[in-house]
Amino acid sequence: MSTSEKLEALRARMADLSLDVWIAGNDDPHLSEYVPEAYMRRSFLSGFNGSAGTAVITQNEALLWTDSRYWNEAKMVLDDAHWTLMKQGMPETPTICKWLSTEATKQYREGNTGSGKLYKIGVDPLCQAASFEKELDEALAEAARDELGDEELKIASLETSCGNIIDAIWGDTRPAIPTSPFRVHPLEFAGVSVADKVSAIRKEMTERKATMAVFPSLDDVMYLLNLRCRGDVECNPVGISYATLTMDAVTLYCDEIKVESTGVREHLADVCIKRYDEILQDVLAHVEASKSNKVWMEKARSNLALTSIVPAKQLLDRQNAVVPMKACKNQAELDGMRQAHIVDGAAMAKFMSWLEDTVQTRTVSEVEVDVVLTGERAKQPGFVEVSFPTIAGVGQNGAIIHYRAAENEIMRYLDKDNPILIDSGGQYLYGTTDVTRTWHFGKPEPEFADAYTRVLKGHIGMDEMVFPENTPGFVLDVYARRWLWDCGLDYGHGTGHGVGAALNVHEGPMSISPRWANKEGLKSGMVVSNEPGYYKDGAFGVRIENLLAIEYVDELKGEATKNDKKFLKFEKLTMIPIQKNLINLDIMTTRELDWLDEYHRAVFENVSPLLEQGSRAMEWLTKSCEQIDRSRD
Repeated sequence: MSTSEKLEALRARMADLSLDVWIAGNDDPHLSEYVPEAYMRRSFLSGFNGSAGTAVITQNEALLWTDSRYWNEAKMVLDDAHWTLMKQGMPETPTICKWLSTEATKQYREGNTGSGKLYKIGVDPLCQAASFEKELDEALAEAARDELGDEELKIASLETSCGNIIDAIWGDTRPAIPTSPFRVHPLEFAGVSVADKVSAIRKEMTERKATMAVFPSLDDVMYLLNLRCRGDVECNPVGISYATLTMDAVTLYCDEIKVESTGVREHLADVCIKRYDEILQDVLAHVEASKSNKVWMEKARSNLALTSIVPAKQLLDRQNAVVPMKACKNQAELDGMRQAHIVDGAAMAKFMSWLEDTVQTRTVSEVEVDVVLTGERAKQPGFVEVSFPTIAGVGQNGAIIHYRAAENEIMRYLDKDNPILIDSGGQYLYGTTDVTRTWHFGKPEPEFADAYTRVLKGHIGMDEMVFPENTPGFVLDVYARRWLWDCGLDYGHGTGHGVGAALNVHEGPMSISPRWANKEGLKSGMVVSNEPGYYKDGAFGVRIENLLAIEYVDELKGEATKNDKKFLKFEKLTMIPIQKNLINLDIMTTRELDWLDEYHRAVFENVSPLLEQGSRAMEWLTKSCEQIDRSRD
């Protein structure tokens, strides 16, 4: 079906149901960042595959909201005869709820809703965040007050009883919901048993007077039950499931095919296993059994269908107990992350020695870069899959922040005249990696070298930070941007995200970003990325990313200072060289160059034992880790 045909069919169904607007995202019932294809309804409608974005369709318009990471991609793939790109975060772009409230006010004034007095907004409650309802109510109340003079006036309704009306249009071509089997995540990598995790959560439940805890997020379920899965969600070792915890039962909701293996059954001997779709009736039965029962479930991370069946007085809406446990890695998890990054460094050394040699005699496509790099990772012990789709952008494609190469008209070939930005990572049985390097095998233009150096200076500035425990990430973000800001440059994404231990490559609740709304404090044991960048549309992109583990400052060892504060610093996890001959030494300090030499010493010390003496990879690593030539001739 063409874009026009899909929108025509959707609008016909909306008319049948008297809906004025339909909201479509690429969301599953667990509000995952990456989802199985069966839930990619926004992609089906619009052709836009970015991990963030929401489509809003009326009888006359089709709009797509997405953030700055995806503006370039959206402009390239959206059919502008039918779709309008809404640049989320720009001052002139209203939020979705603000836009809906404006439309509802306009229709109410005109008395032309086509559905009585109310502007009807259709959503699938299973795939809509529960927090959306409150945001919409507040926007509608504000519009009714400011534009119609009555805050209590109801001008719109949220319709949740239609199912997902896109599925009928998608028809038989819609992929099936996956049912890949679980595997046990062994204690040597998990570090804490299921029984100990359950005991700790029940203690918190008692303190908060909760009688049931609900875990809708896939990585929370995997962490709680020490399970992993390959095949349900690309690049993420999670399986489609929910879990609940009461004082006398742990329940896993999933397709029975996922738990058929003897090893998984034995591992889950103390867990009650139920059908995936029984979660709603069980939560409802729990709240109806007694008005004193209280369900602990965070609305911002739960779907609307789940939270809507829990009365407000019986809902404990706050961050669940798994989130901070999962974010602050234990010793076994940190050891696994360190090992994953060392073997990742060996894979990268083998890949880079191949790439450096190959580019001397021929061009290399972005797709081939992905294939060969993944192949080298696959040779490492414990490799499972990549941790996200590889970003390999040559020249101007490097400026597309979340670019994914494919054999199409925009794919480019690497030569000695253009840089390449490679953002990639691996999922290993024991840890997760995510690294970005920008490479150039010829002579870079001064503008590129200057941008590269300023990005590196920001990266070093972040890495060297010492800061009080529980400092929110947005406080640190400026240190990564300082040298870009000095010459009027910036980048549109955050500087750092959390990373799971053999789990999702993007993990909350913390972040390092200018978005100050996230006030989650940074703590020892958290793993975050450090990835400043710069992107010149139509020319090139630069990003340098390491993963860092947060730890107490050595001399303090977690003890409070005289000011009753504990201080933290970063431990480098990533073990991959940073290209030295792209650096403009004129704007580097001695301290920064010392940092680079010390980093490369650590990389060589950790990675070289995994490489064969005399091999091309060892030769590349040795040269890449040599002390930088500080002469400015």
